[in-house]
Amino acid sequence: MDHSSNLTQIKVLAPCPNVHSAVDCEHCKVRALSVCAALEADELAELNRYAHPFCLSAKQNLFAQEEESTSVYNITDGAVRLYKILPDGRRQIIGFALPGDFLGLSMAERNAFSADTLTTVSACQFSRIEFSNLVDKKPQLLRRLHNLASHELSLAQDQMVILGRRTAEEKIAAFLMGLRKRWGRGSDHLSVLVPLPMTRQDIGDFLGLTVETVSRLMTKLAREKVLVIVPDGVRLLNMDRLEKLAET
Repeated sequence: MDHSSNLTQIKVLAPCPNVHSAVDCEHCKVRALSVCAALEADELAELNRYAHPFCLSAKQNLFAQEEESTSVYNITDGAVRLYKILPDGRRQIIGFALPGDFLGLSMAERNAFSADTLTTVSACQFSRIEFSNLVDKKPQLLRRLHNLASHELSLAQDQMVILGRRTAEEKIAAFLMGLRKRWGRGSDHLSVLVPLPMTRQDIGDFLGLTVETVSRLMTKLAREKVLVIVPDGVRLLNMDRLEKLAET
């Protein structure tokens, strides 16, 4: 397959500044978390040939809802906001992609949602056609994709429970505890510091709450010494209280 000819058919994003353009999948810091974990070291050379690393600054569009889906993406650093625009024009945030997450699992012809960067983001871009062909040749890669898709379905089901059956305070606690686990993937110890690159409005849209409710409850939890609000995130103090709220 002529990789260069296929690459011209996708929207190639800007390479990371001051970073060598060569891709080294074997030593990628999120390899163990991502779909690439399914490949052995000697198989990564083929993946290297298809990968196109890029960087985007904060508040940039990665791809748009209903846009033709020509690429799939492996997030290696930063955070991405995923959302759908509803028929009445309202925005519904459906998730946040973090390092190790893979966007484009459905392999659909058009994007089902939009993705914007919340921070500076580094990622690897792959032609959807080329990546699909690689999956066909690597059954272990297909199994890994199925596992990730099952995990995403589980998260979506959890989100339905959060939106429908919990109080506003329980929603905030579940969100913070879930995000803590996701930031800590691949680490032996979870940090009490939880980065929050998204705005209070983003959190509200995700949890089905108003921005005023999110701000009020965060202030309440801080006043009760359950957490401390720090620049760009929160530091969790009373883990027992948060876990009980999150598991309600």
